[in-house]
Amino acid sequence: MTKTICQRILLKLSGEALMSETGGSIDADIVKRLATEIKELCDVGLQVGLVIGGGNILRGAEKASEGLDRVTSDQMGMLATVINALAMQDALEAHGQPVRVMSALKINQVCEDYIRRRAIRHLEKGRVVIFAAGTGNPFFTTDSAASLRAIEINAELMIKATKVKGVYSADPQKDPNAKFYPRLTYDEALDQRLNVMDTTALVLCRDNNVPMRVMNVFEKGAVMKLMMGEEIGSLIERGTDND
Repeated sequence: MTKTICQRILLKLSGEALMSETGGSIDADIVKRLATEIKELCDVGLQVGLVIGGGNILRGAEKASEGLDRVTSDQMGMLATVINALAMQDALEAHGQPVRVMSALKINQVCEDYIRRRAIRHLEKGRVVIFAAGTGNPFFTTDSAASLRAIEINAELMIKATKVKGVYSADPQKDPNAKFYPRLTYDEALDQRLNVMDTTALVLCRDNNVPMRVMNVFEKGAVMKLMMGEEIGSLIERGTDND
């Protein structure tokens, strides 16, 4: 096997990452391309956990702001993540990659229930594990779910996939003077409100010492380059007591 910087990662994709430019909720070509890159990671011996948001189909918070009950709208959002997970499962299996979808909500006829020990066993056997339905609870984002699952499966690195190079002081697509941060601490990200992830997700990673790499996953081969030791994107770590 090729030597990589770590053995087990948790990759967090937004639901919007699967959307087509024409507005379709799931672009088959994008899903296939992402599946190809994930398959390549597995081929070099990496164990890959995956969390996909549901924003391309439905955002619970947005529906709640329109008057829908928040608990109900969040449950609808959890089901949207299951749809995305099944789409990615199909694409990975088409590449010959073993994969399991594990849901925090009980949907036994569609996918497995999430059980931590079973998830770890799947990873050890070389299967991609897609964690669906968030945490199974309303009021928690899929960012928080990704942080939680990364901690539970003992991931050595969490990768937050974005459409930009990494963490900036402002939206670089709107502010050309936005400062890029190649490396920072969780406390800095929280104090400066850099909108990397929601506060709960950041605190979970900080308190459990899980490093996070924020990067543009749509740059072909970027994740593989990172795994081979290249400095790509922004690294967020827990600072020392002296920081």
